[in-house]
Amino acid sequence: MNVRPLQIRELGLVWWMVAILAALPLRAQEPLPKACIDGEGPGWRTLTEADFVNVNCDPDTWTFGENLIRCTGKPVGVIRTRQMLTNFELVVQWKHLQPGGNSGVFLWATPESIQALQAPQARRRLPDGIEVQILDHAFKEQYLAKNPNRPADWFTTHGDVFPTGSAKLTPFPPTSPNGSRSFPRKELSRPAGQWNHYYVRAINGEVRLWVNGEEVSGGTGAQPATGYLCLESEGAPIEFRNLRLRVLP
Repeated sequence: MNVRPLQIRELGLVWWMVAILAALPLRAQEPLPKACIDGEGPGWRTLTEADFVNVNCDPDTWTFGENLIRCTGKPVGVIRTRQMLTNFELVVQWKHLQPGGNSGVFLWATPESIQALQAPQARRRLPDGIEVQILDHAFKEQYLAKNPNRPADWFTTHGDVFPTGSAKLTPFPPTSPNGSRSFPRKELSRPAGQWNHYYVRAINGEVRLWVNGEEVSGGTGAQPATGYLCLESEGAPIEFRNLRLRVLP
């Protein structure tokens, strides 16, 4: 079979292109889009001042504005929902106003511990329940400065989930050295002065936390799995906005 010079040149060009493409690095697979739960849709509603009761804070510790909740951080204490909750989803954005700020959201806080906090001579300031921690990155530096001989390996600043008081939870890995806390699989929270987004799902004793769009921590087998939802004041000013709740069966 006779092959014309033009065909030979065309074949050479094809093989040259194949060689070039083979030498190129494989294109990285594009990441999948992230699902974001924004608290909109059927069943979601905004939590307002009318939904909360002061437990052991000062009258001016918490102030409510239009879709915004401000907390001075003093004294240490909580406000709770008027109604107890079992299965629900929660969306909240939060922002620490100073480095090293500490706060949190309590799930399934027990009525007994809430009542004990209101006693005149109460020694404790926070309830029994499952805490979804809200801790600024500078807290670790401040902790080490105050406790130079103690390790700072028992907490993180990216969304720990853990039981407090008499409450129980089997944390998802990775965990703190003593196994009591679920540590986040990724470090996604932003520092003081920037807004963060939490999505919390609490169903049948299982808690899962998403930080800024990705699931990072949680646990299962919570006892009890019914109780109050609390917002925490713990020493530093913080703001919450777009606090949204959806009650589930």
